[in-house]
Amino acid sequence: MRILITNDDGINAPGLKVLARIARDLVGPDGEVWTVAPAFEQSGVGHCISYTHPTMIAKLDDHTFAAEGSPADCVLAGLHDVLKDTPPDLVLSGVNRGNNSAENALYSGTLGGALEAALQGLPAVALSQYYGPDNALADNPFDAAERHGAAVVRRILAAEPPRQTGYRLFYNVNFPPVSAAAVRGLVAAPQGLRRNTRFSVEVTHSPSGRRFLWVQGGDQRAETEAGCDADMNLKGYITVTPMRADLTDHAALTALRDALG
Repeated sequence: MRILITNDDGINAPGLKVLARIARDLVGPDGEVWTVAPAFEQSGVGHCISYTHPTMIAKLDDHTFAAEGSPADCVLAGLHDVLKDTPPDLVLSGVNRGNNSAENALYSGTLGGALEAALQGLPAVALSQYYGPDNALADNPFDAAERHGAAVVRRILAAEPPRQTGYRLFYNVNFPPVSAAAVRGLVAAPQGLRRNTRFSVEVTHSPSGRRFLWVQGGDQRAETEAGCDADMNLKGYITVTPMRADLTDHAALTALRDALG
């Protein structure tokens, strides 16, 4: 088995080291783990690709490369350059520092890497570690992801439909903000929406008086619908959300067809 891993926190991120250990568990002694990850942090870039300028890539060792681009760029580089003659069997993206539950999924570079792999026809899983008061200051904030990650990926692959038409599925996994021992279980959950909270900007000024904006996230513990990903994460559960690149609202499409005649 051959696995390609990437992330959006950058080549030196601790979550990528956790993901490498998860991947090595999955491939076993005879498998291969290859890394193509952003040279610099790319959080919040979504499914961005560097379409109008080239991406520099550097080999750091026999199985590790850093690319000056987004996670989706890194997947493209991995599939069509680094591993062009020996494609991977699976792409993993993460482990992200912070959750990609609810609306965060729409901004996530971690999910952007998995989405690109799915568009390329490969099974792909994005993994993210929720941060909260019970784990943010722990010696290993990624404890839940590290201890449960390989088993979760195995269960997803075992349950994946054997035949898929149209846009291929990819999977959004979020580990709860607790220690591995405190995880209550694994559930399939829909993507949620945190109510009454949005991304926003904060104004700041440089010493020279120039005006800048910092993007701010919303309250990560805001109320959501019961049973959705963010709700179940805050209750101590690992969530798995199957996703596709198809953004069509099919129920609304049917209603619109009726309305338009």
